[in-house]
Amino acid sequence: MDVEPGVLFEFVLILKGDPCGIQRLPDSFAEYVAGDGRPRTMHLREASCGYYRWIVDTIYDARGKMYLNIGWEKFVRHHSLEAGFILLFSYFSNRDMSVKVFDETRCRRDYHDDSTDEEDG
Repeated sequence: MDVEPGVLFEFVLILKGDPCGIQRLPDSFAEYVAGDGRPRTMHLREASCGYYRWIVDTIYDARGKMYLNIGWEKFVRHHSLEAGFILLFSYFSNRDMSVKVFDETRCRRDYHDDSTDEEDG
């Protein structure tokens, strides 16, 4: 398996229902990051883009389940995510995660061309 350098944990989510709603993360990941205390935010970025990050609040329910909350909807809308899309999350440490998006054709979506110096605004 080809893993980016520095990746500590990876998981896949299949978006179901309304992707703009809060998104539950896998229990094994929640347990992994809880080792250093429950993080209040995660920093998401596109896997092909190192300069733009979305700060997404995390919440926990009474059973310790972890969810992406405030900020997640902006990420979803910016990337035009839909039910059925597959997201590959790679966790690097210090709340930093990259996300690869695969659409309904199961092909990866690239949102930025690494050969340009343009930034999102």
